[in-house]
Amino acid sequence: MEAFLDWLNGIIWSKALIALCLGAGLWFSIRTRFMQLRSVPEMIRLLLSGKSSQAGVSSFQALAISLSGRVGIGNIAGVATAIAFGGPGAVFWMWVMAFLGASTSYVESTLAQIYKEKDDEGRYRGGPAYYIEKAMGQKWYAWLFAISTIVATGFFLPGVQSNGIAAGLDNAWGIAPTVTAAGVVLALGFIIFGGVKRIARFAEFVVPFMALAYMLVAFVIMVLNAEQVPAMVSLIFRSAFGMEAGFGALLGLAVEWGVKRGIYSNEAGQGTGPHAAAAAEVSHPAKQGYVQAFSIYVDTLLVCSATAFMILSTGMYNVASPEGTALVEALPGIEAGPGFAQAAVESVMPGYGAGFVALALLFFAFTTIVAYYYMAETNIAYINRKVHRPWMTLVLRVAILLAVILGAVRSAGAAWTLGDIGVGVMAWLNIVAILILQKPALVALRDYERQKQEGVDPVFDPDALGIRNADFWRRRD
Repeated sequence: MEAFLDWLNGIIWSKALIALCLGAGLWFSIRTRFMQLRSVPEMIRLLLSGKSSQAGVSSFQALAISLSGRVGIGNIAGVATAIAFGGPGAVFWMWVMAFLGASTSYVESTLAQIYKEKDDEGRYRGGPAYYIEKAMGQKWYAWLFAISTIVATGFFLPGVQSNGIAAGLDNAWGIAPTVTAAGVVLALGFIIFGGVKRIARFAEFVVPFMALAYMLVAFVIMVLNAEQVPAMVSLIFRSAFGMEAGFGALLGLAVEWGVKRGIYSNEAGQGTGPHAAAAAEVSHPAKQGYVQAFSIYVDTLLVCSATAFMILSTGMYNVASPEGTALVEALPGIEAGPGFAQAAVESVMPGYGAGFVALALLFFAFTTIVAYYYMAETNIAYINRKVHRPWMTLVLRVAILLAVILGAVRSAGAAWTLGDIGVGVMAWLNIVAILILQKPALVALRDYERQKQEGVDPVFDPDALGIRNADFWRRRD
């Protein structure tokens, strides 16, 4: 079974998907006139404005939900594996993926807002399945994405997160994975049975706190290792383009692992972010597109970079050649993952490193599991729009709790393989869809910018823009 999963993962994550992710990001950057660069002040302004309603969450809460999905095990263990198999240059390609992916995130998140709707309980729901059906008219494709997302976020991906939590706590304090699994399941059950409002409140409180604390420690380590920083930055750029003698053979792998782990971490184009984006209460879809584009920067340029700088500035990492021989082996016997970050912090703050990273993993990964549940639940809501099947939500809750238990006790390799397959399938389906459906998001961007130039708070009117099937906005207007 493990050999089959590795084979399947190799097909899904072929160079074609790497090229598709980079190409789509570059295309959307050009089509949006690099909005991810020129609109940063507007992103920050929108992030701090807006209020929630009975039907939807605030812009900040939507950002917190999406960030809780983006900021997870990929920001610590994912960065470590990228360095271990792609060399330090993989970090540069993670940055490239973040910059290009911000425009991709704008497009998919704006589409989610345009084609969102209210469920039976009066809450906003939306995401790729909704805009594929309404804008493309391909219901089978929408169902395919919905089912793939339920399987990926409801069963495959939570196991990666719980595996990282268990590994971190075991390494720091010797806590048995079974004990970790039991604790995580109890806390997760309390939150997911409370609905989207409880999820939003939880994310709004925990996500900013944990991200700021993590980046603060990384900054302290950088200051304490200030003399190593220039050499570290030079190493990243030289390795990214095959100019570092020791990592010359890893040029292709640096790009592949940087893009692969970049997408795993920030989820740009994967189709997960749009679910949270659709839940926001805004007057114009582009507003949430801006906010979600900014979330890519928070995830990769800030949190992922914090991990990379800690590991590289302290020299606490291993790098393997394509043949499996060691190019760098500063941590003999340590598997690529949380152990790199724990050793990095430990080298500067003896006695605190393993514990601090374990706690960061606990918060990062747990909030991601909560976000995964919300995404899976949204796709079940999509499937249940015409025929109500309440039992499906209960099955999902049981399945995600089981996935957490299994992920905590099985090997890291198996967990990551399943996670990669889930991410890859969603990325293929969603990126192809948004390349076809991009026009409404681009029209919304021009409309938003026009209204801003006129000095008014932009309001969305789909009929005036020639956008069809945006039923929620037509009824609202």
